[in-house]
Amino acid sequence: MSSDLQSLSDEELARESQAGSVAAFEVLVSRYERRVHAFAAQCCGNAAEAGDVAQEAFVRAFQAIGQYNPGRSFAAWLFTIARRKAIDRHRSAPVIAEEPVPEGAEVQDPAEILARAEERQALWALARRSLPPLQYQVIWLRYAEELSVADIATVLRRTRVHVKVLLFRARRSLAQALGAATRRSEATGSGRRPVMPGSISRLKPSVP
Repeated sequence: MSSDLQSLSDEELARESQAGSVAAFEVLVSRYERRVHAFAAQCCGNAAEAGDVAQEAFVRAFQAIGQYNPGRSFAAWLFTIARRKAIDRHRSAPVIAEEPVPEGAEVQDPAEILARAEERQALWALARRSLPPLQYQVIWLRYAEELSVADIATVLRRTRVHVKVLLFRARRSLAQALGAATRRSEATGSGRRPVMPGSISRLKPSVP
């Protein structure tokens, strides 16, 4: 039966869990344990707390599995719970008012900015230092977790338009940070090769 469960999609496993299958939920935990822990670490900035947040998220997901709608993304539902648990610990800032998508602004395409990045962990560290927490979470969910804009909107409880605004600003800020890092490296003549531009779609960090 275990091998049969492994072949099911996340949404099918969730339906099995709703029907009372603990084994099906355990498969979901095994699929998402590292991913949820990594996301919690990005929200908390604390590896020790991330473990607690991840554990609390899975406990809550198990308790609330009956409320899950199998017609929607299970990943988005689970990451929504994980983010709420992180917020419970860190009192997130209130939801800000929506802003229109900037038009006519010129910014380098992230596909050109980040595609040749040689040190992915260093690049994520730069993003953490350079971006506000909400923008960093959007970047992480989009490029580390590969969630759609719609799913990110669900996780962050924003509209799709707001998520697009956050993505735009995060890409622009990260491009500027990369440019500044390159200029500093050239000015100091340190010999250290700066993080090079390249494709953010390939920015898949290793997780613990």
